Amino acid sequence: MKPVRFFSEAIIAHYDEPPALTKKPGTPARFEWRDRTFHVTEKLKEWHDYERRGRMAHNMRPAHLETARRRGSWGVGRDYHRVRTACGRVFDLYYDRAPKAADGRQGRWILFRELEP
Repeated sequence: MKPVRFFSEAIIAHYDEPPALTKKPGTPARFEWRDRTFHVTEKLKEWHDYERRGRMAHNMRPAHLETARRRGSWGVGRDYHRVRTACGRVFDLYYDRAPKAADGRQGRWILFRELEP
């Protein structure tokens, strides 16, 4: 599949049942974007990027770095989900695990791009 459009815009994800882990919430059942709700009918692919970037790349002992790269560590990385929606559109979404505020420990969902169906 080839990318059609890049967005990198925040979305609101919804689940039929609350996720067991807040930092690994899994594929949402639907999401809101630009005042429209998209229902996910199929998860096509899932992958993870737990690479530490910027100052976070240098704040861990080398002995623990490989494990963190595989499994992730608190507040670092992204969980990607390629989904097909009820209207037939295919999107790559990701959950950015980094907290965006000192008082909020949650990450946020981003609609990364749309792909050709």
